Amino acid sequence: MSFIDRINHGDVPGLAGLMTDDHRLVVLDEPPVVGITANTAAWEGYATAFPDYVIYPHEIVERAGRVAVAGHTTGSHLGLPDEREARLTVIWLADVRDGRLASWHILEDTPAARAELGLSPRSKPSEPANG
Repeated sequence: MSFIDRINHGDVPGLAGLMTDDHRLVVLDEPPVVGITANTAAWEGYATAFPDYVIYPHEIVERAGRVAVAGHTTGSHLGLPDEREARLTVIWLADVRDGRLASWHILEDTPAARAELGLSPRSKPSEPANG
């Protein structure tokens, strides 16, 4: 939750302090961003470009150092009105090592991903981003 709090406040130095040196950011099917230096630069760019970006967790499940968070965002790169973006859900998956984040994955919110990660089934499917 500290990582999400730092994202929500645009606190890039705070994010960097929570990452392992070999931190990996994986956004859907994009190539990973690897290393604290590259990830700090990526977050600095995102926080500057999208200063109103906020993550709203709906559900959090922790199992053996892996934390899954289902929720939605507003103020992202999607450029949608907040009420529309709020209907789009994703899953964030964090691997924790020695109290710091070794990885931060953004996954599509699917029934299979929810089941695999121990999240509750969604009552209503997430709206497609281009829908």
